[in-house]
Amino acid sequence: MEKDFKLLIKAYYLLAKPGIIYSNLFTAIGGFFLAERGNFSIGIFFAMIFGLGFVIGSACAFNNYIDRNIDAKMSRTKKRAIPSKTIPTKHAIIFAVILGVLGFSLLLFFTTLLAGVIAFIGFLFYIVFYSIEKRRSEFGTIVGSISGAVPPVVGYCVVTGKFDIAAFLLFLILVIWQMPHFYAIAIFRKEDYNAASIPVLPLKKGIHTTKEHIIVYILAYIVAVSSLTAFGYTGYTFLITNLLVGIMWLGLALNGLQWTDNEKWARRLFFFSLVVIVVFSVLLVINHFLR
Repeated sequence: MEKDFKLLIKAYYLLAKPGIIYSNLFTAIGGFFLAERGNFSIGIFFAMIFGLGFVIGSACAFNNYIDRNIDAKMSRTKKRAIPSKTIPTKHAIIFAVILGVLGFSLLLFFTTLLAGVIAFIGFLFYIVFYSIEKRRSEFGTIVGSISGAVPPVVGYCVVTGKFDIAAFLLFLILVIWQMPHFYAIAIFRKEDYNAASIPVLPLKKGIHTTKEHIIVYILAYIVAVSSLTAFGYTGYTFLITNLLVGIMWLGLALNGLQWTDNEKWARRLFFFSLVVIVVFSVLLVINHFLR
């Protein structure tokens, strides 16, 4: 009985896609500390963490419901709670609603109205526009990147209460970063996407074209991340370290043009993209203490 209860709790926990929650909160913390100017409020900080975390978990739970038929066709997702019938669809929807109500309540009542509105825009893009577009064309990745770029902006606007150049640059950087990250996944998970009839770029335009897109986006990332220093929001430690990591990322992407083992190369690029975003987020926090 106790074992079954623990398994059920774990199923609900995984329904909210904790990996996505934690990675997005990591960038949100970076945005928070970029904006913070010495009036740190631990109450507002944790309201942002839990509020945004619940909102992201709600969006992911809704996504699991929306994608239940697709997930059943893909080897990496067919054992998820809804396709495997561990959690009934009705219960999954109730769980998603509860998380959403909790999350938006925390953001709206304990942070800023703007942060709550921006979080809702990201929520809407993820469960509506991304769900529609990813089934229709290869541009679904771009639409999905909008929701993925919202957390650092929320973290920033929780502190400032305004959307300014820094907020826009955070949004732009995260949109650009996600494209090589998800294109790499699309390459090494190409067969899964094909089985589920999801028209990702490698299936629509080929792997070589996808590699070219990756290179262009990484170049754009290097420019975008440098702009935070150019506009005076970050220091030279932030700039130089991100440039070095970005150049390494670009080198790996350029090297991919020569690789024939595309899956192995794509996995390497994917994991290095995680290094890139971790370095970026940590340096935003460090930058706060170096000012």
